[in-house]
Amino acid sequence: MVNIGQKIKEELQRQERTVSWLARKLNCTRAAVYRIFDKNSIDTALLTSISQVLHHNFFEELSDEVKNGMTE
Repeated sequence: MVNIGQKIKEELQRQERTVSWLARKLNCTRAAVYRIFDKNSIDTALLTSISQVLHHNFFEELSDEVKNGMTE
């Protein structure tokens, strides 16, 4: 199963962005961003916001996992 929080953290690091930057973009605290990193699942509205801010389709990664699970 994809750990969505870890994927978000990895993408943030790949883009060389800071936790503070993401918190500002999401209008939340740094602590809230760190809590997101620890999540195995996430609200779709929040994931939509994160995907837009980071210009990365996390839904596609989740969809690929579902597709792979269906073929096994």
